[in-house]
Amino acid sequence: MNIKYLISILSISFLFILSVYSCNIEKNNKEVVYLKDALKNDFYIGVALNTNQIWNRDTSSVRIVKQQFNSIVAENCMKTEEIQPKEGQFNFANADKFVKFGEQNKMFIIGHTLIWHSQCPDWFFEDKNGNEVFREVLIERMKNHITTVVSRYKGRVKAWDVVNEAVLDDGSLRNSKFLKIIGEDYIRLAFEFAHAADPEAELYYNDYSMALPEKCAGVARMIKKLQTQQVKVDGIGMQGHLSMDFPTVDAFEKSIVTFYNLKTKVMITELDITTLPTPSRQLGAEVSLNYEYQKEMNPYANGLPEEKSEALQRRYLDFFRLFLKHKDKISRVTLWGVCDQDSWRNNWPMHGRTDYPLLFDRSYNAKPVVNEIIRLAGNK
Repeated sequence: MNIKYLISILSISFLFILSVYSCNIEKNNKEVVYLKDALKNDFYIGVALNTNQIWNRDTSSVRIVKQQFNSIVAENCMKTEEIQPKEGQFNFANADKFVKFGEQNKMFIIGHTLIWHSQCPDWFFEDKNGNEVFREVLIERMKNHITTVVSRYKGRVKAWDVVNEAVLDDGSLRNSKFLKIIGEDYIRLAFEFAHAADPEAELYYNDYSMALPEKCAGVARMIKKLQTQQVKVDGIGMQGHLSMDFPTVDAFEKSIVTFYNLKTKVMITELDITTLPTPSRQLGAEVSLNYEYQKEMNPYANGLPEEKSEALQRRYLDFFRLFLKHKDKISRVTLWGVCDQDSWRNNWPMHGRTDYPLLFDRSYNAKPVVNEIIRLAGNK
């Protein structure tokens, strides 16, 4: 063989191998970008944790949480019936583990929720004979609960959903037992008790269907009144329990601006988008609703059709465009669950359905929309 030809062949082979090797180094050294990386200069990206995740029993979900998110909120383990099921008997095991998880992973920790008409045990409102308690008794019980819980995590839980879902869709106050027994002062008192227990913690009001004009106006009135009373309210959480056609992006945007103009932080909380038909277009997130199972209301039991998946992606991107447009007003966006199988949407308002409302699927894979959100954040 001609020696020059052999040298030429060897040179070309060497260059080819070198190029492949260099390409692999570049590929291996390429930084993986997650949601929290892409959005780090815009707002916190958070997620609600269930007890399987808190205790690291669902290791695949935990891996996603650590990779993708920089804020966490307690889905259920900090609600009244979980922490104080009987008067004076506090159970902090799950809540302690939740807070420790957040601290170990350097996350912004949200406590949820101190005062809510739902998932609150009957004893809170009754005496030993089952009769409704007097105003002073309920105030004292409320004060003791808030003070005990917030004090325990003082300086560790950075923010609290103090009052949850106190306003109806028409803008009036919900006729809960708190309102019936104490009067509307219960809202002011809740914030004052929380502030006294941890003066440095951020305190929020949280509610659903906030894009409804009447509800938005009602919440705004309530916050303004609290402000005139010198009550510390740091932010308003707009629950993002959305459907494919409700609310409109424009309506949601108007509420963001309205709440920001109150000089409070605005957060998008409890974000998920149902792909399923609903018995009512403006269903909101009223947990007490319960409809009998109907097969036609569970059309995607065997998987979401491609066209529906694409429509869900467009819907998510429409709202993330909105959030990024108003990143000067929004401090946090929180998903209400990690993967589709975790979502409360599978069983509400009709038990036994299969929904696909979150960013990660039942196989713990990121849906294509995750990369699209990351790309959107990078192109802003």
